Amino acid sequence: MTESFSLPPEAAGAALDVARSNLQRLKTVPELASRYTGCETVGTLGELAALPPLVKDDLNTALAHLEPKAEDGATWLFQSGGSTGAPKIGYAPTGFYMAGVAAHWQPLDRDDVFVNAWGAGRMWGAHFLAAGLADLSGCRIIAVGSVTRDEYADWLGFFAARRVTAIGGTPSVLRLWFAHARAAGITLPALRKVLWLGEAWQPQLAEDMAVVAPDAQRWGMFGSTETWVVGTNTPDCPADTFHPLPEQLVHAGPDELLDFTTLNPAMLNPVLRYRTGDAGRITECPCGRPGRAMQVLGRRDSVVQVRGLGLHVDEVVARAEQEPGVSRAQVLITEQRGRATAVEVLLLTDPDAGVDTERLRKEVLAATFTLSTAFQHDPESFRVRTVDALVSNDRTGKTANLVVREES
Repeated sequence: MTESFSLPPEAAGAALDVARSNLQRLKTVPELASRYTGCETVGTLGELAALPPLVKDDLNTALAHLEPKAEDGATWLFQSGGSTGAPKIGYAPTGFYMAGVAAHWQPLDRDDVFVNAWGAGRMWGAHFLAAGLADLSGCRIIAVGSVTRDEYADWLGFFAARRVTAIGGTPSVLRLWFAHARAAGITLPALRKVLWLGEAWQPQLAEDMAVVAPDAQRWGMFGSTETWVVGTNTPDCPADTFHPLPEQLVHAGPDELLDFTTLNPAMLNPVLRYRTGDAGRITECPCGRPGRAMQVLGRRDSVVQVRGLGLHVDEVVARAEQEPGVSRAQVLITEQRGRATAVEVLLLTDPDAGVDTERLRKEVLAATFTLSTAFQHDPESFRVRTVDALVSNDRTGKTANLVVREES
């Protein structure tokens, strides 16, 4: 694969001006200055692609030194990560840049009744970002945040009575809402729009939506606490394909790792070739919308070392979720002093599903080279079991495919 940008070369001039500004900001950070030695000019997109990429630790170092502040309004400080990686920091001004998003993407309108189901967790920005978008639409808003297991039925009845037309959250959280509604036999006939951000779209969610709200369609955003919203899609786009906003430059290198450069001069985070860990490619979207799109292929950090061998977590999860009766799966690795002592596949199953966990364990163990080799002498340290709930991030409600726990 060759390098490619979401922006055509003839439109690169203004983008490079902002990139050069970000480069100068990063050069003032003592811990990062040496890495940009010799990077005095960035005159082409090719020269931009030659700059060293930023990763989360680099950006945290830069933000600790720069301590950015918004020129107008308050400055919000948010955190992401912390469940499978080190926490990451991001700054945003009042409004969270959502006016720029709303200028190109309008999933909500004034007649909507919108449920903001992103948790207002500690230092997580998605709930507030969605609230900013809803404010701009002029719609009515129900901000529920986090909900406990025994509250779903009452809230769902309330949504039906209020004729809710739109709901938004991470796919993990949305899946809980729709799964509870389906299990309880509750339908949401007025629901037309499902907004999502924070994780990849989940096929099981679409299956439950078709039963609970057959007229609902998905509207997605892609971004992070550091980049904010990079791109959006509509019901006419594949779930993994997003149209970058004019204020974002997306680059896909030969290794298919995506990096992002913000082109908004007012952006507080100096995002210059920032890598989130997502792989992807620049492509054309079948929706027919003009301009280049970004297809997200998944996270490259889903490959983890288990006793010196690379385990493809997403492949294990995908195999487990093919099992009849399994609605969601997760890999839990227990480590002691950096060595995996056990690997478990946790299964969230449908009510009354009789999943043969021992048969599935043997099949996954035999079919996965890493597991069969790593646990050759202690195969009992690889287990498959059903659980009432997967391990989720208490702040965000996200449920990652991989959780690593340190055993004392």
